[in-house]
Amino acid sequence: MGIQALSTCLLPGVRNVALRIRHSRSSDVTLSSSFYTRRPVSEASGWSLSMTEVRIPKHIMRYEDAVLGCKYDLDGESLYSVKWYKDGFEFYRYVPRDNPPGQVFPLPGVDVDLQNSTDNVVVLHRVTLQSTGRYRCEVSGEAPSFQTVSGHEDMIVVVTPTKGPQITGGQPRYQIGDMVRVNCTSAPSKPICHLSWLINGIHANRSFLRYYEPKLVGREGLEVATLGLEFRCVAKISSVYWQSNEESVESDKHQRIPVLESRETVVPKSRLLDKSLDENQKKSSTTTTSAAQTSFKEENFRFIFVMTVLVRFLHILNKLFMNITAVTTISTIS
Repeated sequence: MGIQALSTCLLPGVRNVALRIRHSRSSDVTLSSSFYTRRPVSEASGWSLSMTEVRIPKHIMRYEDAVLGCKYDLDGESLYSVKWYKDGFEFYRYVPRDNPPGQVFPLPGVDVDLQNSTDNVVVLHRVTLQSTGRYRCEVSGEAPSFQTVSGHEDMIVVVTPTKGPQITGGQPRYQIGDMVRVNCTSAPSKPICHLSWLINGIHANRSFLRYYEPKLVGREGLEVATLGLEFRCVAKISSVYWQSNEESVESDKHQRIPVLESRETVVPKSRLLDKSLDENQKKSSTTTTSAAQTSFKEENFRFIFVMTVLVRFLHILNKLFMNITAVTTISTIS
């Protein structure tokens, strides 16, 4: 019975996308290009200024550069300003008539690369967990209308675990009927990883699972998840399955995730019958040999006993013969 622990970092708001952490190698972490959200923004009819696209990375790895995009259609109007906000606070402004046109406002978690930022693109240098939040682009037209349009999206900074989930609490061997209690713990991450147990490749019954509160680690508040597994080793008799009495912890050379295995074998019925016949023949042969050995020991004991009795009998006869001879000699002399 193979028991395997998997760790999946769930990314809120993304459908059919997840970070599956199996090993510590960076190649095992996959970030899909669909993390970028492109939202066309439609405005009310009659407005000449319109927002055509807001491009925000939905999820981005910590310490990477984030590129925020904002496309608009002036429809012949002049641009007055482009402003960027994070959680309602302005951090970048672009005014074409100013010199220089770009201006940065300090904000925790936002480090604007002013040299590579324009009216359509804002580059954030080496994002941190503080960079997580809602980003809004606001475009305003020139006087006299000063029409304004805006669009927003959320960005989440991701910190993946540095290694795969760890299994603790397992014993080297289990006897039938023993209670198995093991825990699977993920390395610190953000967002928290989702842990799951697989037994023989099938997700474990929920009744076997033990849930624990996540733990916060470090100044950045990375989260550690722990999921317990508890079940009893049970042996069942079947005409198809054969199972040994012990389960042992063994490591897979090609997989770094710890695997708790038992030596269980699925045997076809025909092979099971052949095996049963072979075992019966072995048992019969063993019984015959044992009986022969017992019979030989009994015969040997009887032979020794008879010989001992015979020797003592002959010894007594010899003494009796000698006494008779002595008496006869005395009578002749007399």
